[in-house]
Amino acid sequence: MTSEQDTGARLRSLYAADGGARSVFTEKTADYAASRPDYPAALFETLSIVCAPVEGVTVADVGAGTGLLTQGLLKHGYRVVAVEPNLEMRRMADSLLGKLDGYRSVEGCAEAMPFDTASVHLITAAQAFHWFEVEKARGEFLRVLSAQGHVALIWNDRILDDPLHVALDEVFSEFGGAKRGALLAHEDRSNVPRFFGSARPKQFTWPHAHYLDEAGLLSLVFSRSYMPGRNSRDGRAVASRVREVFSRFAADGSVKVGYRSVAIVGRPT
Repeated sequence: MTSEQDTGARLRSLYAADGGARSVFTEKTADYAASRPDYPAALFETLSIVCAPVEGVTVADVGAGTGLLTQGLLKHGYRVVAVEPNLEMRRMADSLLGKLDGYRSVEGCAEAMPFDTASVHLITAAQAFHWFEVEKARGEFLRVLSAQGHVALIWNDRILDDPLHVALDEVFSEFGGAKRGALLAHEDRSNVPRFFGSARPKQFTWPHAHYLDEAGLLSLVFSRSYMPGRNSRDGRAVASRVREVFSRFAADGSVKVGYRSVAIVGRPT
């Protein structure tokens, strides 16, 4: 069994009945926007070395969601097209970023983007690679990339032995069900070499964190694709457990949620 069959394909099959990546986050959009972390300044400094934010440069942020990475790219001077298959997520990004210079959004996905051939200078994908059909995505990325274009696959990885994450994992394990494979697929990098082929991309890592109040921590938990809805019986049980976790770890009204930001940058072959 290939790693694609073991993680990515299995993940997509779990959500196929729910509409897959185009629909799975529809009910999660507000929680996602309220709680997911941004990205460290060092990431954008690294990207500027690979592809400077000069006039005429276009970035495609694939799987842009509510625009967390897109916003950082815009603030650092890039012209960005947010590519997002989910209508509600795209609408949220438009409402948050629509007035910023250099922003626009399109419906699309890693395997089918509405761009001309060789028209994009940098493709970013943050927290999204585990949804890709690797071979199709690589072909489409190479189609739309300019001759010197690059790809940056980006993650905010949880610090798995951090006590807060350990406590949250207990909640995810109890209530996530079979679809908790989404979390495991997200943290699996075995398909990255397949995506880049014979190329040897560079990997960068940085410490990162953000702070959430109780409402924010609840949103973080409920933003997970595999967690039950807030108003369900299980959702109410989850909320009670998360409040207990918050009270255990909070200081001055918030908890520190630690991450390790990772970027793998190169050009697939």
